[in-house]
Amino acid sequence: MLQVKYYPFELAFKYPFTTYKGTKTHQPVLVVVLATRGLFGLGEVGAISYYNVTLESMIKELEAKKQAIERYAMTNPERFWHYLHHLMPEQNFLMAALDIAAWDLFAKTRGKPLYEVLGLQWENTPITDYTIGMDSIDEMLQKLKENPWPLYKVKMGSPDDIDMVRAIRNNTNAAIRVDANEGWAFEDAKKIIPELVKLGVDMVEQPLHRREVEAQKELKALSAIPLFADESCVEEQDVRKCAEGFHGVNIKLTKCGGITPALRMIEEARQLGLKTMIGAMCESTIGSAAIAHLLPLLDEVDADGPLLLKEDIATGLQYNNGVITVSGEPGLGVRFLGKKFER
Repeated sequence: MLQVKYYPFELAFKYPFTTYKGTKTHQPVLVVVLATRGLFGLGEVGAISYYNVTLESMIKELEAKKQAIERYAMTNPERFWHYLHHLMPEQNFLMAALDIAAWDLFAKTRGKPLYEVLGLQWENTPITDYTIGMDSIDEMLQKLKENPWPLYKVKMGSPDDIDMVRAIRNNTNAAIRVDANEGWAFEDAKKIIPELVKLGVDMVEQPLHRREVEAQKELKALSAIPLFADESCVEEQDVRKCAEGFHGVNIKLTKCGGITPALRMIEEARQLGLKTMIGAMCESTIGSAAIAHLLPLLDEVDADGPLLLKEDIATGLQYNNGVITVSGEPGLGVRFLGKKFER
């Protein structure tokens, strides 16, 4: 028998976080706890407005399905995920939190860190970027100065934002990648990318809208910079669709439904010759630890959520100049500090 608890939070950002899709000062997150036989697992998911997911909607769904979840006799996370998939279809965000909690709990029952339970060696782990949201050039340069890092992810919207990237390049020798969040038109993208090449940008995420499939294929053929899918790669069936238009896929645990489907997506991406990346949705250390334990499987990673928040709700990850280190404790290896924040 499982016990289910949950804790909603509104986590303040260190700086207002602006992308092409809007500005946020806080990130709503839901922490889910699965407990049994004296052990508990932690999962986390963020509420994202442009996916029409709110804390209220997830809590309502969880309350409606709580008894069915608590009756489930969990033997392994994969079977639990399939149970959830039938129990709450089209609830990927909530499923992600429950799936992460299930993996944390499962690994704790075996007394091993999650990456070991997954059969991985802690080696060849990519460094994480540090995201700089859209702002005035002066403000972005101030963020750069306050947060020295070997790899920056810069949010871009309009073609005019090339001046912003140019200013950043003039103030750092660090690696730079750009995230357009579907913000460019095809003709603009053809002009922007050569300029980014001159600035030494090494990746562009989601330059065109996800519906611009044919244009995206053409852009891939023209681009000297690797193009990674984000909004075009939400669920498992999207990986194959991205093979012709992108060089890699940025998988989000939140959007695909957790670690279980993400593992399958990574495997399929590799079979298709795509580079693999897992990206953050501004999670605290809990959700970021779930990403971190998959690092040995990835070519790139964006797991800087805890670095963007004013205050975290967990401990257990170390960040050192882009290098992420897990604690080595069983499961995710994190300690929840939620009691401190309860309202």
